[in-house]
Amino acid sequence: MPIYEYVCPDCKTKFEQMRPMSQSDASADCIKCGVSSPRTLSRFACLAKDDTGYTAPLGGGGCSGCTSGSCGSCGAG
Repeated sequence: MPIYEYVCPDCKTKFEQMRPMSQSDASADCIKCGVSSPRTLSRFACLAKDDTGYTAPLGGGGCSGCTSGSCGSCGAG
């Protein structure tokens, strides 16, 4: 089963929960205060080096819609 990440809209607690893929879009109850919390996107990224030593996120740009190849350009890294 995959692990999904959540952030509570009330207390801002970040937590993970292992769930079947059939429940991937479902919210989860916060482990601290019990409020229904939406799933968030993971900030995990895979990096690769080309023959010039340039490190870039696999599959192109880093963040959603970003094509720079360097998270340092937007401060997300």
